Amino acid sequence: MEILQSGSTSNSYIIVMFEPMSKTTIPILIGEHEAQAIILSKENIETRRPLTHKLLCNICNEFSLEIERVVIDKFSEGIFYTSIYISDGIGSPRRIDSRTSDAVAIALSMHVPICISSEVMEETGIKSSDMENRMENDEEQEETFTLEELEEQLQQLLEDEEYEKAAEIQAKIDEMKKSNL
Repeated sequence: MEILQSGSTSNSYIIVMFEPMSKTTIPILIGEHEAQAIILSKENIETRRPLTHKLLCNICNEFSLEIERVVIDKFSEGIFYTSIYISDGIGSPRRIDSRTSDAVAIALSMHVPICISSEVMEETGIKSSDMENRMENDEEQEETFTLEELEEQLQQLLEDEEYEKAAEIQAKIDEMKKSNL
């Protein structure tokens, strides 16, 4: 999972989730504060006072509740809907509705799986094979770009809200950075 700053506004970010089995990428638009919480969770960075997602994790730990999984289970009118499944160890897990950004931060903090329903994958996912084919065709037709030029292209695509193309460029940037190591 990566978090990219959206070029459309300075306080919008995109969670780029990758589902390895189907090689599908799903871009999810989030706000600045939510992106910060996710990055802190992903990097295991503790703050002096608990943020909201960490507060819920602390409550669950204190009352012996287990967060089993997070499921991105619906996409409607441009909004992702996510459920957190919490168990008390006695009955069936309870489903709690959540904003996707909060649920992702909680899942990262608690080290639980983030699942994506097949319906959401089908509706919002970008297949890697599609991107690879397009990238191969583009590579045959394109000249070679420098890292700086690719980053400029990425920023412009994000400003234009062309997220599918932005994901392709981000993959090229990542590949270039890996080969330069």
